[in-house]
Amino acid sequence: STLVSFLSEEGEPMASTFGDSWTKEYNEAAKLTDDINSTISEKAHISAVGSESQRHFSTMRRKITILGTRLDNLEDLLAKLPSKHPITEKEMNRRKDMLSNLRSKANQMAATLNMSNFANRDNLLGPEIKPVDAVTITAGLDNQGVVILQRQIMKEQDEGLEKLEETVISTKHVALT
Repeated sequence: STLVSFLSEEGEPMASTFGDSWTKEYNEAAKLTDDINSTISEKAHISAVGSESQRHFSTMRRKITILGTRLDNLEDLLAKLPSKHPITEKEMNRRKDMLSNLRSKANQMAATLNMSNFANRDNLLGPEIKPVDAVTITAGLDNQGVVILQRQIMKEQDEGLEKLEETVISTKHVALT
């Protein structure tokens, strides 16, 4: 946890409400960061499929969005701080660094979430299979072979469309009942 309190150059607690609002907002963002980290850790111990996993994924995505908004607010507060309450350049740089570190953590957590989402996709749908290049397939074929291959591909596409039509009709019937 990265909770902070700010002291003046004399070592006294800062009394400014504006400085306190930045500190309070920063501390809330730091707590939220810790909370998201623990939620991600929990997610590692839950199976990769199912409603529990989906609930965790949604919770993490929502919290990361909230964290991003809080970090934007902190940047705005920090930009307005010198005009409202003068602080030293050293203190300004320290706060910018703290904010940058939190933003880095947020971006890292978002990236982790996106990567785990792709892993869930692979568990659900299987790994993505890259189509074979058309040139590779037709390289050794004469004109007749290309025509036969084209007819076979069209037949497979027609079968796929028929299955899709059956699924759509079935879904329509379920929706209407």
